[in-house]
Amino acid sequence: MRKWLTKWRLFSLFAIMTLVLAGCGEPFLSTLKPAGEVADMQYDLMVLSTLIMVVVIAVVTVIFIYVVVKFRRRKGEENNIPVQVEGNHKLEIIWTVIPILLLLVLSVPVVSATFKLAEVDAIDDENRKPEDAIVVNVRANLYWWEFEYPDYGVITSQDLIVPTDEKVYFNLIASDVKHSFWIPSVGGKMDTNVDNVNQMWLKFDSERADQAGEYFYGKCAELCGPSHGLMDFKVKAISRDEFDQWISDMENAKAVASTDLAVQGEQLFEEKGCIACHAVSPTDERPAAARTAPNLATFGERARVAGIMEHNADSVRAWLEDPETYKPGNKMTGTYDKLSDQELDALTEYLMGLKVSSN
Repeated sequence: MRKWLTKWRLFSLFAIMTLVLAGCGEPFLSTLKPAGEVADMQYDLMVLSTLIMVVVIAVVTVIFIYVVVKFRRRKGEENNIPVQVEGNHKLEIIWTVIPILLLLVLSVPVVSATFKLAEVDAIDDENRKPEDAIVVNVRANLYWWEFEYPDYGVITSQDLIVPTDEKVYFNLIASDVKHSFWIPSVGGKMDTNVDNVNQMWLKFDSERADQAGEYFYGKCAELCGPSHGLMDFKVKAISRDEFDQWISDMENAKAVASTDLAVQGEQLFEEKGCIACHAVSPTDERPAAARTAPNLATFGERARVAGIMEHNADSVRAWLEDPETYKPGNKMTGTYDKLSDQELDALTEYLMGLKVSSN
């Protein structure tokens, strides 16, 4: 009896913990808080399928309870055999037709949404491409993200900037292993493969973007290595006018070291070979194969350091000193000698000053 009570207590404890932990997480890192057209469609399908399952479970439960109560064994009736319904054509038709109808109710909107979400011809067909349509080439890497705007020649990393209330088209590819592009509150995930390009579109609702705060949260949704859980990115959804201004600023941006310490950091950046991997210009013209590390042109304006750490000088310094501690398996570890305190300060000053400034 005591052993049973102990197990029941443990079960109850884990059940309560599951319920409590289910409410944890970052703001708008949830498919249950849709913030765009694609997310709305997928949310509606989830609600529909859940309702169908609940109805089926409820009906089956009622029938089960009825049968158990109605046909339970009673004293003195042990040898009575209830009327058998085997071969009853009406019943067989009913429990064959009902599942078919339920499948039709679910499959019709699913197929319709699938075809609608697959409408990405505008990416490749100039004749069908809407005026000023935004196309973003997404390249997933261990363990960072690159976002290229091919129509503007602009490249950024870790922070995706998009206009609201219009379709944004994505070309998805990976440079090393399979990853998966996912912005939970805006749309379902899609794999990024090494050998082929996947395509999708998303739409960011302006009102709900304001409610979400400054950023939406993006994740890698495919197990890709020891730091898979740390492969985050941020999405800033802004008005079309703000987006056009941002593009203009990026096209005219220049990296300028504004202090003596930053100038020392810029020299170190070149001497240590950082410039061979990291570009500091958002109009980097190198081919994708040569872009082996995140573009740092807007590093001083990012939401996070390395995608996961608070954006401040202490985090930058800690990352430069020992990146392996924060993202195991990252490609930056071991690519340069240990830095002195003075070198760390200089590089931190330089990196924090990398911001977009138009001429």
